[in-house]
Amino acid sequence: MKRLGSRPPPLQEVAAGLDPGGPTAGRLDELLHKTSRTFALSIPVLPQPTRREVTVAYLLFRVADTLEDATAWTPPERLDELERFGRLMREEPGDGPAELAARWEAHPPVVHGGYRELLADLPAVFEAFRRLAPPARELVRQHTLRTAARMASFVRQAAGRGGGGLADVEELRAYCYAVAGIVGEMLTELFLLGRPALAPIAAELRARAARFGEALQLVNILKDSDSDAGEGRRFLPTAVDRAEVLALARGDLDEARKYVLDLQRSGAPRGLVAFTALPVLLARGTLDRVERQGPGAKLTRPEVAALVAGLDAALDAGRPAIP
Repeated sequence: MKRLGSRPPPLQEVAAGLDPGGPTAGRLDELLHKTSRTFALSIPVLPQPTRREVTVAYLLFRVADTLEDATAWTPPERLDELERFGRLMREEPGDGPAELAARWEAHPPVVHGGYRELLADLPAVFEAFRRLAPPARELVRQHTLRTAARMASFVRQAAGRGGGGLADVEELRAYCYAVAGIVGEMLTELFLLGRPALAPIAAELRARAARFGEALQLVNILKDSDSDAGEGRRFLPTAVDRAEVLALARGDLDEARKYVLDLQRSGAPRGLVAFTALPVLLARGTLDRVERQGPGAKLTRPEVAALVAGLDAALDAGRPAIP
């Protein structure tokens, strides 16, 4: 099903690109598949070293997100563990990755098996992080710390309200920025790293990066609103008309489309174009489905395969990646 222009290299070839003695790319890919459906589809099409950098970054962001969203922990426990994770990312004195993994295994924050496996494998993920080239490593460190700090602020805010949800669209957008907009900004900087040909569009990419991330997060929030509510989480402000959030998501997706087309017109590597285009196509299709059928609706596997094939065909023909 997955081609997107060129089949990803075999795992043994990717692993050969890692430093000797480091964690295998195969294990990182396993963790990716167990924690994300969309990114497991799109990350493998990235060119190296961006593929490795984005894989490690995604897994670290997922660790922070799991600590923030820890349904089995109290708010003070979430804050304590986010702070411990922050000290690890800053490489300050404190618990190392093995100690943190042991703490989280003894007192799991969530029931999701893939997330728990990721937390248990924190030593391998952190070792892969430390083996990134210094410029990429510092970008990943900086943005992971930014998102963890903002996540902690939302945990405090929710605790101060007795567990209440977000109050209005401004708070919703601030939350989306904390958990996804910063991801868009980090990815943009990784794309620009070592690619001087993208310098002429750097300002445009940076201007749209946060809304790209916001678009994907809003679609997930709309899709999962019922299941989130069943687990005691509420991200959609009750005083805000759902149609307003749908409209915001559509506007963000249009900005994300422009981001992708800017990359494509600039002659960016095909893998960057495919990596950014696929989540937008999936989110647009999902949003259409949710608007018609309500929360919980999602694309089927054949529909996802059709979107992948359509993107491949567009890139092969030199057409816009997103109509």
